[in-house]
Amino acid sequence: MILVTGATGNIGSALLKELHARGVGSLRGLTRDAARAVFPEGVEAVEGDFAEPASLKPMLEGVRSLFLVSRLGSDADILEVARQAGVELVVLVSSITVQTHPHLGPAGENLAVEQLLKASGMAWTILRPTQFASNALMWDAAIRGHETVHAPYAEIALPTIHPADIASVARVVLTEPGHHGRTYALTGPKPVTARQQVEAIAAALGREVPFAEISRQQARAQMAAIFGPEAADAVLDVTGGDVNHELLMVRDTVLQLTGMPARPFQQWATENANAFR
Repeated sequence: MILVTGATGNIGSALLKELHARGVGSLRGLTRDAARAVFPEGVEAVEGDFAEPASLKPMLEGVRSLFLVSRLGSDADILEVARQAGVELVVLVSSITVQTHPHLGPAGENLAVEQLLKASGMAWTILRPTQFASNALMWDAAIRGHETVHAPYAEIALPTIHPADIASVARVVLTEPGHHGRTYALTGPKPVTARQQVEAIAAALGREVPFAEISRQQARAQMAAIFGPEAADAVLDVTGGDVNHELLMVRDTVLQLTGMPARPFQQWATENANAFR
């Protein structure tokens, strides 16, 4: 039995589809609202809340492998509940910033979760993806409204990853041997700038989408109002203000583990064009 958390999210939903398509029959998808979840036929929908780790105990019964996205609740409590339930393997989605920007607060939090998992006594595999292609959804309202997309660091190119590629790697490490105790950094196939992302979305929509670069100060003011100043600074550092070779490096991990090349941003834009219409 495999339990996929965040089962209706960008990674979890793709992972459930892949596992189901590969004939993995014992699958559960964890969501906050099981009644609204749409899963492949045969996938058991279970309801729980990361804010209340005790609520996870019933759906962990019989589970041997757990797919976990970090920092959605008290990870120490979640991992302890999983250990007590007899979970043998945890595949954790962390962040590449653990190795590229260890001085930043969110990176330190992710590292702490990784260390908790390693000390848990359960087998583990850690995935460290770079910036998600789906982060472009932050522009959906502006694009739907035919407004200008504003972003800082317009010419900084990061090897953005399609969430489905994270799911593909997770499927491999959950179902094939040889990955216990391994940490994998994951990126897309090539660097892409914010400007190029908007151009790809425009091409998928078949119309122009205006774009304008703004300063870090302007972006920080907007982001701090939503996420707080510390989180805003961390995001801005990682997306352009404090880039380094390690962050910009393209890795072939997706190809090596899945046998398929990583999906380009253009593919994500085409598949998700309706979100911007």
